Order: sequence, then structure tokens, then C-alpha cells
Amino acid sequence: MLKNYLKIAWRNLTKHKAYTIINVGGLALGMAVALIIGLWMQDELTHNDYFSNKDTIAQIFQSQTFNGETGTGPAIPRPLEKAFRDGYMDNFEHLVMASWNNSQYLKYKETSISRTGNFMQREAPEMLDLNIIKGEKDGLREINSIMLSASTANALFGNEEPIGKVIKVNSQYDMMVTAIYEDIPFNASFNDMHYLMPWDKYLTTAEWLKNAEDQWGNNSFQMFVQIADNTTMERVTSVIKDVKKDLNEDTAQFNPQLMLLPMDDWHLRNFFENGKQVGGRIKYVWLFGIIGVFVLLLACINFMNLSTARSEKRAKEVGIRKSIGSQRGQLINQFLGESFLVVLFAFLIAVLIVVISLGGFNELARKEIDFPWTLPSFWSISILFIIATALLAGSYPALYLSSFRPVDVLKGTFKAGKHSGLPRKILVVLQFTVSVAFIIGTVIVMQQINHAKNRPIGYDREGLVQIPVMSQDFTGKYELMRNEFIASGAVVEMSSSSSPTTNIWSNRSGWTWEGKPEGFQEDLAYTEVSPEYAKSLNLKIVAGRDFSREFPSDSNAVLLNETAVKYMGLKDPVGKLLKDEDTENPSEPLKIIGVVQDMIAQSPYEPVKQGMYTFDKYGNASFYNLRLNPKQSAGQNLAVIERVFKEHFPNIPFQYDFVDEEYGEKFAAEERIGRLSGIFTALAILISCLGLFGLTSFVAEQRTKEIGVRKVLGATVFNVWNMLSKDFLKLVIISCFIAVPIAYYVMNGWLQEYPYRVILKWWIFALAMLGALFVTVVTVSFQAIRAAKANPVKSLRTE
Repeated sequence: MLKNYLKIAWRNLTKHKAYTIINVGGLALGMAVALIIGLWMQDELTHNDYFSNKDTIAQIFQSQTFNGETGTGPAIPRPLEKAFRDGYMDNFEHLVMASWNNSQYLKYKETSISRTGNFMQREAPEMLDLNIIKGEKDGLREINSIMLSASTANALFGNEEPIGKVIKVNSQYDMMVTAIYEDIPFNASFNDMHYLMPWDKYLTTAEWLKNAEDQWGNNSFQMFVQIADNTTMERVTSVIKDVKKDLNEDTAQFNPQLMLLPMDDWHLRNFFENGKQVGGRIKYVWLFGIIGVFVLLLACINFMNLSTARSEKRAKEVGIRKSIGSQRGQLINQFLGESFLVVLFAFLIAVLIVVISLGGFNELARKEIDFPWTLPSFWSISILFIIATALLAGSYPALYLSSFRPVDVLKGTFKAGKHSGLPRKILVVLQFTVSVAFIIGTVIVMQQINHAKNRPIGYDREGLVQIPVMSQDFTGKYELMRNEFIASGAVVEMSSSSSPTTNIWSNRSGWTWEGKPEGFQEDLAYTEVSPEYAKSLNLKIVAGRDFSREFPSDSNAVLLNETAVKYMGLKDPVGKLLKDEDTENPSEPLKIIGVVQDMIAQSPYEPVKQGMYTFDKYGNASFYNLRLNPKQSAGQNLAVIERVFKEHFPNIPFQYDFVDEEYGEKFAAEERIGRLSGIFTALAILISCLGLFGLTSFVAEQRTKEIGVRKVLGATVFNVWNMLSKDFLKLVIISCFIAVPIAYYVMNGWLQEYPYRVILKWWIFALAMLGALFVTVVTVSFQAIRAAKANPVKSLRTE
């Protein structure tokens, strides 16, 4: 019986090739989109599955309140470690202090490379359950030990045995390789951790790190924990919540609240708003999941529409089969069999499409997804996916076609009924409602990105290059390198800074000034700079003056940005003093000598943060900022800069970043979402148009005799086109009026997440509606005009 069903289904499909191509092609596109979105979602939802202990690993997060606004992040003070170890260790299996991810120069013999990694306490490899390829898991036992990822070891040692070898770090200290661990995969936290060094070694690298041991206000560290087996994340959070506030009166005014953020939430739910966890990338997982379902639904709607539209063509077949004894259940099985065959072909084509496009998708989505050929669970899900899609696409046509009465069909009195086309019209409206909503959403996403991109950033990022300063080799050489670079002709100005131009690495409070409101809790972005900082960035001085080498007193001077002046309530800031309230380590008052224009250093979607720039008198530079010579090409300038660099630092790899590229990375996530949304929207429209094309073809075929008669009676091509097109245009117009309020509600909610956002304008919705109507007219017109130009004599003869 099954063989017979499949044989008949195959004959029906091959007999109507155009109908089959539209159905299989539309379903294949819909299934390909659903598959690739499914793979992307799986990659997102399994982030950190590499770590066997991920269900019990967490990071300590801290919330602090400044002037009624609560901020939350992973920065914690060093004394917290002692507090936890002294009184709370029964809640933890492991507790690990860590530095921030940072780059170091690693040198072995003549090979010198730069890699990112961390300083962590001894328990880190055990907590993370790193896969040790060579050496021992307790590789951080000795203070001068280092653990390397497999790729880093290969880059340094090649085929040599790495264990026991000594490498030079930052030209500063010797470290012995004690272990090689497997590279952490791309879809996991710590994937850029290419080395691990002991925490105790980190504490010896700078005086401020030692001094931070009892500084509760110095939130410059990270802490990772693995909770004990007999407790939960919620219970531990409730226990540790007020530890910092209870133990330190100085910081209690900021109401510090501690919590555990589980490893499961690091990637998908790491956004906080006013101290509350409000989500993160999980919203995009849901968004693309919904898009995948809708695109597949559009393809299924095409199948339903074309199958039911051809009902009169199959009516006689149903009548004959019923008259010779076929039961309705057998007919349903027959039509579902046809649906299954179409879906199976479509799935095979969809797999081919996914395999071909996966490389480009990975590049666009910044992923490393492989097609799961060898994964049994994938094929099990795929079989269920095929069956579910076949049932979804074929159930309504099967039930509809099997309901025909054989007597009416064989007598020739069968009529589909004046309302028989209503379900098809509803489905077409649904299709284009989804498509128009997708168009509006994509346009608004791109508008928001361009809105932020066109925002004035306050400095000139073109021709600005950053060189990281990570080694002791750079100590005391700023003046020399500045003179050398400028003398080379490749650089017109150079400065140094403690933070990159495109980020803020330090925030400070504890300042007082004349007129400071009682109880005001300030929070200022803090950057130490050389005198030429504003000049090298082309940063405008809007009041007072810039730092100058002619004034030795500028070593105790400060520049404020415009936002800081408003934030602090200063009317005439130039000449005023900023005093440090720190009683343990007081510093001299800083004199405000000028106000600089606001520059965007963090998110371009957020307001500029209040900031201060102080004179770097202790050589705390982390970056050289070079303004390239605009009269020469960037390539020429960089070649000269590298030559000069290598003359003074022969053992250090030459690294640099273009500031405009670094700034562009701030839009990367939104741009990826926008591009992917655009692609999926285009595919949704294409699938909808395929269905519309098929329906128009069928209607034209169904009304061949009517068109012939009308042409004989003098109807023009326009008259025939209008007759065939107007019903479809009405449906699309209805879709537009349904899609617009839905899209407005959803996208307006999405935009509320951005303080600096685009204003929704009527033309965005009008453009989407006109676009949908244009596509409809083009799609329908092809078949309508073809039918209108057909020879009426031939049409009437065939009837």
C-alpha cells in the first residue's frame, strides 16, 4: 500500500513540474533557513558546554548605587577574597581570584609572540577542568610557572618538547612551562585564554596590586567560584549578598550588593538594569527562533495554498477513488504521502543549501559552526522535523481534498463554493503580514545602527593608530619614541594614555570640590595621559587650555569633559580644585585647567560618561596614540613606524590597531543582527512571492476561457491584468495594515533599550508597504500579462 501511495505521489509530482518546483523550492528555502537558524541557536544555547562543571561555576558580580542609579558588573575588591576564605568557604568547592584578560609578549629563543590570557589562582585548572595534553593539571603550583594552550605552545616551540622549557614574559621575568592544555573552543568563555600564570606572580608585577590587599574601594579584580555540592546559586547569593557592606563602612554608602552569576548566564543573560538581571543575547536567540518558525511557516503556507487551489483538478480523482471503495483515511494517507515526498526532497535540497552557505554564514555571524554530519541527535531531530513539516504542510490539503462528495464530482455538479478561497486568502494575508513586519524590523535596525554611526564622536579617528605598551622595555622611553616617530616623518603627533581611545579602563570616586552637593556620590571615568593627548586625537578644548610642557605645575592639573562639568554642577570650572578624599593614600589637589569636548569612549548607543584626564607623571601608559602623516599612505607610514619600533624593541612583536576599526567593532553585534535579519527577510519575501507566483499561474490557468472571451469582446491587456491582479493587491494591502501596528509595537519596545536611539518615522512604514506592493505587482504581473497576451482562439479551442 505504501509503495502504491509513493508511486502515485511521484506521478502527480512529475506530471505538474512547475507546481512541484515552486513547492519544493519554497519548502527547501524555508527549511534551509530553519536549519541554519537551528544550528545557530544550538551553538548559542550550548555556549560553555565544554566545561564539565559549568552548572556549579559562577562569577561574583557587584552592584553599587551612585545618586540613585545602580550599576552592576564583575569588578570586585581584593579584600573580598580573605573575607570569603575566612567565613564562607563551606559554600564553595573552589574560589579563584583572577586578573582581567590581558596580552603579554612571550619569547622563546628567537621566537616572540603576543597572546592574551590570565593570571589566576592555583585552583583554576581544576575548577575549569582544563583538558591537559602534557604536564600536570596543578601547573600553577610554583610562582614562576606558566600553562600554555596547545596553539600557543606550537607557535613558540614547534616540534620541541615544551614541558620544562623557560620562556621570557614581557622581557621582564622567566617562566617555566608546566602544562599544555587543549585550546578552549570558540563557543565558550575563556576561548582567548592562551596562557595561565599564577596569581601570586601577578601580585608582584606592580606596587598597586600589593597595596590593594586591604582596599575595599579598589574594584580592579575578578573572582570565580565553584559552589559546594550541598547548596545552590540562589542560596549562596543570599548568604554573601551584604558581605562587603557589612565589613567596610567607607563603601557602605554605595550599598554594595554581591551576587553569583552562573556560568550558564555569562553569554546569554549578562545584562543588568538598575541592579536587576534583564537578559542579554537570549533575546536574539528568541528573535531568530521566531524568524525561523515564521519563514518555515511561509513555505508551508505555499504548499497549502497551491494544494487547495488545485482542488478542482484533483476532484475527479477523489470522486473515482471514493466510488470504488476508498475510505477517507486512505485518501488522507495518500495526500500526506505526497506531502512527505515533497518535504523529503525539500529537506535534501535544504541540507545542500546549508552546507554550501555555512562558511559565509559563519563569517557573517562570527561563528565556527560545523554541519553535524556525525551527530545522531541531529538526524533524529531532522526526521522529526521532516515529519512535523509534512504534517504541517499537508494536513489541511489532505483533509480538504478528501472531503469531496463523489456523487457531486462525478455528476459534474461539484463546485468549490464561493467561500472555498477564503482560507487561501487568509494564508496569503498571513504570509505578507510576516514579510512586511520583517521589512519594517530590518529597516529600523539599520536605521538605529546608522543613527549611532553618524553621532559626533568628539575626536578624529581617521589616521589614528594605537600601539599597546605591555612590556617593561617601554618604561621611560616615551619621550625617546615620540621624538623618533615624529622625526621619521610617518607621525605628526604622538601621546600616551592609560586606557585605549575606544574604552574606559578605570573609574574613580572620592573627589571633593567647591560647591559639591551634600551626599553627592560621584563616579568619574579616569584616564592618565601625556601632554599631547588632546592634540594627537584632535580633541577640541572648549574652555581653558590644554596640558602644556611649558607649565611644570600641570603635573597636578586635570582636564574635564563637558559631561563632567554638567554632572558636577560647575559653572566656571577653570581654576577650581579637585581634592582627593582618600585619607589613607591622599594625593595633592588637582587644578582644573580646561574642558575638552565630549568623546565617545564606550558604547555609541549610550550617553557619554563624565570623565577626567590627569597628567601621567608616573609612566602608567598602556598605549601610544600615533597620528599618522596624512600626506603619505597608511602603508608607507606603518612600514616606517615598524622599522623605528624594531630598532628600539627588537625582541617585541610590532602590534598596532587602527582606532577607526576598533570603534567600528562597537557596532559589530548590531550590524550582524541587521545583516542576518535582512537576509532572512529577503528569503521570506522570496518564499511569499513564489507562492503568489504559483497562485497567479493557477488562477490564470483556471480562468483561461474567461480571459479568451473577454479578449474577443475587446478587453485590453490592462483590463485582463487588472482583473487578475486586484484581488492579490487587496490582500497585500490588508497585510500591510495588520503588519504596521505589530511592527511598531515590537520595534518601539526594542528601541527603548537604547538611551541614544532613532525616532520612528512614518516614512519607514510607508516605504515597507510600498515595497511589498511593488514586489506583489511585479510577481503577479508576469503571469497576468502572459495570460492577457495569449491568443484567445487557442484559449477557446482548448476549452
